[in-house]
Amino acid sequence: MLALIMAGGEGTRLNLGEKPLAMVHGTPMLASVVEAFEEAECEVVVVLTPYTPYTQNWCRARGITMVTTAGNGYIEDLVEAVIELEETDPLFTSISDLPFLRSSTIRCIGSAFQQAGKPACATWIPLRTVTERGISYNYCEDIEGIPSVPAGINILRGSMIGESQEEARFLVDAPDLAFHINTRSDLEIARNFPREILAHLPSRIISLYPPLNANQKY
Repeated sequence: MLALIMAGGEGTRLNLGEKPLAMVHGTPMLASVVEAFEEAECEVVVVLTPYTPYTQNWCRARGITMVTTAGNGYIEDLVEAVIELEETDPLFTSISDLPFLRSSTIRCIGSAFQQAGKPACATWIPLRTVTERGISYNYCEDIEGIPSVPAGINILRGSMIGESQEEARFLVDAPDLAFHINTRSDLEIARNFPREILAHLPSRIISLYPPLNANQKY
């Protein structure tokens, strides 16, 4: 499956230059996201804008496929990238500031999507998973009665890009998704967090809406 990594934002809240290249444990955050999707056997394309010229140079030097869009906004750039790539199949979309993202989490989401039978899916994580690690968040919504925040990884159908797509909503217990870096405080927490701890923590679907049929399992 194609994976579009959105890495074209100005990074004004972090205010440390181009956010995709911010270092966590000696590795640019974008590199960790690209590696996780490649390990999950996805075809990776990084979506850039004129706001991220150094990230473009970084991708070019490493032979990473990229698309440069106008920089009019996350959704607008996503739609522009899908149209330019002429992609019609389902595809992952992901933010680039998940420095601890694991391929096992990506596979977990992909497997649930295959069984859900909807054109798209939106992935959420419990709010407690974020707050117990001290990471900031911008938006919270109840998913199946559980306060939750967007995880930053979704699946859309390319042939329906720009249209409203009926989606399944996955609530995922995946601690690597908690580390969504928005502020300098978030970055400092991630830099001081022992990454190896996450290797022993599984990713699992807590709930899915609408529910699967009785003869389906996830």
